[in-house]
Amino acid sequence: MTFSRRYAIWFLPFLVACSGLVACSTPADRRAMVEETLYARVMKQGKIRCGYVVYNPGCLKDPNSGKLSGIGIDTIELVAKNLGLKVEWTEEVGWGTMLEGLQTNRYDMIATPIWTNSNRARLVDFSRSIYFSPVYVWVKSGDKRFNQSNLETLNSPKYVIATVDGETAEVIAAEDFPKAKKLSLTQLSGVEQVLLNVASGKADASFEEPAVALEFLKHNPNTIESISKTKPIRVFPNCWMFKRGQMEFKNMIDTALSQLINSGATEKIIGKYEKHPGTLYRPALPYELPGAELH
Repeated sequence: MTFSRRYAIWFLPFLVACSGLVACSTPADRRAMVEETLYARVMKQGKIRCGYVVYNPGCLKDPNSGKLSGIGIDTIELVAKNLGLKVEWTEEVGWGTMLEGLQTNRYDMIATPIWTNSNRARLVDFSRSIYFSPVYVWVKSGDKRFNQSNLETLNSPKYVIATVDGETAEVIAAEDFPKAKKLSLTQLSGVEQVLLNVASGKADASFEEPAVALEFLKHNPNTIESISKTKPIRVFPNCWMFKRGQMEFKNMIDTALSQLINSGATEKIIGKYEKHPGTLYRPALPYELPGAELH
């Protein structure tokens, strides 16, 4: 038996099997086989198409010029510059609609840093963390019924927790204080209304990051206070968000972001938008400095 004949005998079943796989695949499967990856499209077009949610300090929008700024905005523009790419600001979206635009390819990523959670992870992927947001328990100013050591007493039908449908406060309330009553607002309601419900006594507590709560206190002094000043009830990473399974794109973005974190560039950006020092946590550097000085 010649080499070519032996090769043909081995290869023929392989061809038959592959033909069967193609024949049995659905049109959607075949489209997926040839669909251009996000990385390939971005590199070919030379730009990253970004959706954004206006949310301080990750993304701010000038009401007159429409110019965007903020931690997420400044950082992605610097990442794109270092990658030899441009940023195209495709559209402003809301918390409830941002995932839909990723799924339908209206934009490549959400440039506003987003808190990661399990529900979102079922549908999308995230970059590495740009910064972290601690979340504290807030009550009406002067309310001494709760403190850090007896926080579990809040888990009672006697108490009401102010939340927004589907948002972080609601998740924390369901996980840690399932017995407490909930005063829930729609996603169209602002954070200010949630905290006003606490300040007015309609609710006994809520959960919010200090960067937001301290801004509320600037306009509503002596209305609310934190009962967990030394230990947050949660700490959430702030990450960019993009369609699931685009690992080439994720690896590229993560590498460029790591360069900025290691160089100190992100520290300068975070410091620029951190109105209240100490309210945002930085990523830890992935190394330790040697004990001895270099000579």
